[in-house]
Amino acid sequence: MQDLKIAVVQMESKLGQVQENLNKINHFISEAALQKVNIICFPEMCLPGYTREMAAELAIDLETSDIITNLKKTAQEKDIVILVGLAEKNATHQPFITQVVIHPNGTIDKYRKTHLGKSEQPYFTPGNEIKTYATVQARFGIQICWDMHFPEMTTILSLAGAEIIFAPHASPSMVGDRRGIWLKYLAARAYDNTVFVAACNLVGDDGQGHRFCGGTLVLDPKGNILAEDFRGREAMLITDLKAAKINEIRGQKSSSMANSFYLTARRPELYGALLTNPKG
Repeated sequence: MQDLKIAVVQMESKLGQVQENLNKINHFISEAALQKVNIICFPEMCLPGYTREMAAELAIDLETSDIITNLKKTAQEKDIVILVGLAEKNATHQPFITQVVIHPNGTIDKYRKTHLGKSEQPYFTPGNEIKTYATVQARFGIQICWDMHFPEMTTILSLAGAEIIFAPHASPSMVGDRRGIWLKYLAARAYDNTVFVAACNLVGDDGQGHRFCGGTLVLDPKGNILAEDFRGREAMLITDLKAAKINEIRGQKSSSMANSFYLTARRPELYGALLTNPKG
C-alpha cells in the first residue's frame, strides 16, 4: 500500500430527484479533486435516494445509463476513483443494491450488496460475489451497511489483499446513536483484519418524510479513530491514510505481538461449523 487521501461523504439524497442528487455528487467530487483526494465514497443508494418500494422504478442499467457516462467522464477529468450507491436493474423487478466503482482510466466495476436486511429482501436481489478493487495506491473492498455485521466477509476481503474497507450506509434516524453503534463493530473489523475502515451514511430528510442520521468515520488498522463527523449535516470528511503501519504489520516486519497480522495464524480446518446455518 502507498500513502493516499480518501474522502467519505454524508449527503442528503432526495428520493427520486436523481439529477439533483447527481449535481450534488459532482460538486463533492470537484471539491475533493481540488484537495488531491484519490478515492471518494458516497452513501448507499445516494443517487436515487434510499427506497424499497420505488427501487425498481428508480433502478438504472449500468451499460446504457447517461449518469454512469457522466460520472465516468468526471473520474477521468478529476483523476479520482468514485464510489457511488444506486439501485441497479436486473432481469427481475428486484434490483441490486449496488456501489459502482468508477476508475480514472474509464474502467467501471461494481459491488452488489450480498447481505440484505429483512425489510430489503422482498424488494431487492442479493449479490453473490465478494471482491476487491485495485488502484495505484491500494487495494480495497466494499461492504454496504448490513454487510458490515458479518465478520467473515471482512476477513475474506483482507485475505484477498484489501487494505481499506469502504462501508456506505443508508441508516435511518430510528437506529439511534450511529457513532456508538459503529464503534462497537467497525473498530473490531478494522483491528481483527488489519484494514482501514471508512464509513459514511445518508443524512437529513429525503423529501418523503424519511430521515437519516448521517455520520462519517475513518478507522486505522488497529481500530483507532483517524477522523469522524457526526454533526448531523451534509459534509465531506477527508483523511490521509498512511501506509507505514499496515505495511509493517502485513509484511510481518516487526517481532512485536502488538503488530501481529492475526489472519496469518488462522486454522481454517477448524472452522467447518461456519458452513452450516444455526437452527432458529
